[in-house]
Amino acid sequence: MQFLAAYIMKGRVQAMTVAAALALLSLVFPPVSIVSSASVALITLRRGAKEGLYVLLCGCLAAAILSAFLKIGYQFALLYGLVLWVPIWLIATVLREGRHLGVAIEIAVLLGVVAVLGFYLYQSHPAQIWGNVLATMMQPMLDARPDVPVEQVKQSAQVFAHFMTGAIAAGSVYGLLFSLFLARWWQAALYNPGGFRSEFLALKGHAKLALASMVLMVVAVLSSGVLAELCWNLLLVLLVLYTFIGTATLHACFAVMKGARIMVPLLYLTLVAIPHVMVIIALCGLTDNWLDLRKKISNSTAE
Repeated sequence: MQFLAAYIMKGRVQAMTVAAALALLSLVFPPVSIVSSASVALITLRRGAKEGLYVLLCGCLAAAILSAFLKIGYQFALLYGLVLWVPIWLIATVLREGRHLGVAIEIAVLLGVVAVLGFYLYQSHPAQIWGNVLATMMQPMLDARPDVPVEQVKQSAQVFAHFMTGAIAAGSVYGLLFSLFLARWWQAALYNPGGFRSEFLALKGHAKLALASMVLMVVAVLSSGVLAELCWNLLLVLLVLYTFIGTATLHACFAVMKGARIMVPLLYLTLVAIPHVMVIIALCGLTDNWLDLRKKISNSTAE
């Protein structure tokens, strides 16, 4: 995909064309939105917030024009472009100015936390809304499969409804950060080969935020009702942060071991094949503030 990054960096027209075209394509194939957002992020990281904002706004106009040929409402295209690109532009600006990947990730996660809090302030019982949404979505499937245990499925949906707010926020943050990582990798590939790898492997969190996350976990376990539900939803968003930190920590540890060529790819294959492992990896990221696994492993291999 390096050729696409080189094309984007040729000029404003190329950048906004790629961003707008891929944004509209993502309406059919959602993962493409990551590449679209990365286009805006790459311009912002390399040429600054002002240039990134210019591409963002012109990209919205380009998407609106393209939507006319695709018979999509231009108002929707404009709004979709803003929702898709403004957060990544903000996070890319933070990374460019602060030059700390960890801080950019923390701010992206905190945006997700604010979104969850805002939704709970707006709607005191979100589980009821998500329960109705899930019931509506599942009804066609239940009608088509009469052999499925309806009551069991509905009960599972009602349980999951209590965590939908955090799950959606966490998914959005994951998409935002994957776009940022892709843009940062593009930037490194074009102008600083190997830079993104060293930056990612050095990723660490702040001890105060880790301590606050642990307190939130205790409150979630000990409390009940809406307070417990809110805490668990917030923890789902914070899980994103510690998943990345834990992955960077384990990658750095495995990279200095003898079986690095096998262990490092196996780490990422496990993440994809067994998503539940993310909880264990997140715990590694959470406790790394005190355990400092990278230093211990590097010292033991040096002996």
